[in-house]
Amino acid sequence: MHDGRCRPAGRTAPAAPVSPILDAPQSLMFTARKQNTLAGTVAVDGFGYWSGEDVHVEFCPADVDSGIVFVRCDLPGQPRIPARIEHRVETLRRTSLRRGDAVVEMIEHILAALAGLHIDNCEIRVDAAEMPGCDGSSLPFVEAFDSVGIAVQKSLRPQRIVAVPIRLGDGESWIEAYPPSGERSVFRYHLDYGPDVGIGRQILELAVTPESFRHELAPCRTFLAKTEADRARSQGIGWRTTYRDLLVFDEKGPIDNELRFASECVRHKILDMVGDLALAGCDLIGRFCASRSGHRLNAALVGELICRAELSQGWKRCA
Repeated sequence: MHDGRCRPAGRTAPAAPVSPILDAPQSLMFTARKQNTLAGTVAVDGFGYWSGEDVHVEFCPADVDSGIVFVRCDLPGQPRIPARIEHRVETLRRTSLRRGDAVVEMIEHILAALAGLHIDNCEIRVDAAEMPGCDGSSLPFVEAFDSVGIAVQKSLRPQRIVAVPIRLGDGESWIEAYPPSGERSVFRYHLDYGPDVGIGRQILELAVTPESFRHELAPCRTFLAKTEADRARSQGIGWRTTYRDLLVFDEKGPIDNELRFASECVRHKILDMVGDLALAGCDLIGRFCASRSGHRLNAALVGELICRAELSQGWKRCA
């Protein structure tokens, strides 16, 4: 595409060769950055939206190349679950990981906060399966991290740069990755809930940096239509949440709540993309565009990119 913008939903990306993502060649080399961890330990308390269970989460500094690792302190042996795509399991409307019998759920807002602030190595110690919903955004985690600060480490952060286009999905719901047009990753999302819900149609494109994430994405909350919320309640899901805990929309707009941005919903969809793409375990540099997609397609893109990158380098198996 010559204008640097994302492809409309009705068009299909060119067929991708074997390697759509590469370790950066000299012609595409970007400035490497150092890895980061937290400067101290900090905790966040809350309850899970789905389960209603109380949960205590501690975020601890970790050594270089450790990555993001969840530790289920409430289970025998305190099993560890790396935040990597190979541990992802499909769950409704949220991102979950499983390793053996240990599971962590609704991790996307935590992963987004870590990735958005370039915190690469962190041990996350939890005493329940589901992470705290808090206000439905990444802001409580960003504020916790900012309270202890970020420590720069000696090793460089691995980078992979999208080299040729790739597209997953169909005409109704899709996600695409393109080579970068600058030194920053750019995210674009098309959101369309139609005329019957007060969310409407929203489009946003944003170059994601620690500062833009902190101010433009982190405060943006989970949202759903009232019909979806009522259906979940009838199934015993979300019994502890209220209209003040997240954004629930009827035809007029959010119920008993106020928007932080006019485009808060589409901003939250980009927040989710940032969190899900963090399952690559490295910095993915490119332009990422999506329409009516969610966690499943976000994860599928990560898996496809890693799989094809490994094939291009002669690695033995796909992640």
